[in-house]
Amino acid sequence: MPEALLSPGIGPGAALILLATSFLTSATTAAFGLGGGLAMLAVLGLYLPVALLIPVHGLVQLGSNVGRVLVQWRKVAWWAVWPFLGGSLIGAALGAQFVVALPEAVLQVSLGLFILVLTYVPLPRAGRMGRAGFAGFGVFMTILSMFFGATGPVNAGVFAQTFDDRETMVGTMAATTAIQHALKGVAFFSLGVVFSPYVPLTAAMIATGFAGTVLGTRVLKRLDETWFRRILKGVLTVLAFDFLRRGLFPRGS
Repeated sequence: MPEALLSPGIGPGAALILLATSFLTSATTAAFGLGGGLAMLAVLGLYLPVALLIPVHGLVQLGSNVGRVLVQWRKVAWWAVWPFLGGSLIGAALGAQFVVALPEAVLQVSLGLFILVLTYVPLPRAGRMGRAGFAGFGVFMTILSMFFGATGPVNAGVFAQTFDDRETMVGTMAATTAIQHALKGVAFFSLGVVFSPYVPLTAAMIATGFAGTVLGTRVLKRLDETWFRRILKGVLTVLAFDFLRRGLFPRGS
C-alpha cells in the first residue's frame, strides 16, 4: 500500500476496505441507480471524523457520478439536467447558510416518509414536470444534500416515476447527483473545510469506483425493465423504513 494513500486515522487495512467499498458501491449504483452512496457513507463513517464525513463523502461520490456520466452519457436526459443545474446553484447558496440547523432525527424521519410517498404515490412524468420542475427539484435536492450527504433514495424516488427507461433514469441521476456533490464541495470549501490530507486516497477511491461503474453498467443493460422496477421499489422501501427506524429509535436512546 503506497504511503501517499494513508490519510490521518486511516491505515493500510482501512484504505483497502475503502477502495474495495468504492468499487462495490459504484457497481451497485450503476446497476440499480441507488444504494451505493448510503453504503459508502456508512463505511466512511467508521474511519473519518464527523466534521469531514459528508465533505469527503461528497468528493468520492462526485468522482463516482462523473464516471457514470462518462459511461452512460448517451442516455442522459440533458434537457432536464441544465435547469437542474440552475436550481442547484441557488440551492447551494441557500444550503450553505443553514447547514447545521436541522436535528438529524427530524431529517431522517422526514426523509423516510418522503421516500415512501415518492415510491407509492404517482408523480407527473418527465414531460409534464418540465424544465421549471427540474429547476425547483435542483434547489430542493442540493439543500437536502448539504444536511444529509447521500440523497440517492430521494432522487431515485422522483426519477423512477418521471422516466420510463431505466438507463435514462440512472444516467440522468448520475448527472444531477454529480452537480449536487460538486456544488456541495464548493460550499464546504468556502466554509473552511480542509480536504487536502484525504485527496490521494479519495483519488484512488474514484479510480476503483470507475471500474465498478463499468461493471455495473453492463449489469444495467442486461436487466429486464420490469425486474429493475421491482428491485428499485423494494430497495427504496427498505431504505425508507431504515430512515424511520434511525430517526425514531436513535442509538443510545
